[in-house]
Amino acid sequence: MSDTLYSGHRYRVLNVIDEGTREAMDISIATSLPAGRVVRVLDAFVAEHGKPRRIRVDNGSEMTSTAFVEWCERHKIQIVYIQPGKPNQNAYIERLNRSFRHEVLDANLFRTLSEVREIAWAWQISYN
Repeated sequence: MSDTLYSGHRYRVLNVIDEGTREAMDISIATSLPAGRVVRVLDAFVAEHGKPRRIRVDNGSEMTSTAFVEWCERHKIQIVYIQPGKPNQNAYIERLNRSFRHEVLDANLFRTLSEVREIAWAWQISYN
């Protein structure tokens, strides 16, 4: 996901959900989320929660990159790509993203990334 601070600076949001429990596992917020950053987020996630057997993702450049694919291969994690234009194949994260957009991003005017992170953290606890 992406949005803009009050100053006009863009930022990105990476939401991670457990499809089994539908729990929001992580919300990462940064000015950009290239594949290297996604891999670092996933390393921290695996260290805290353990390794998933598979990851369902869209076909965004950070999810089809060599860094991400190699990371998954190294950790023996299956990548399940949804078909382009078929967000219903990833319905749980789409619902989480819609709720996050409506209840956090559209409901607030943020000046800093710290503010976004603080509100996102509180929202994640409430969501779960």
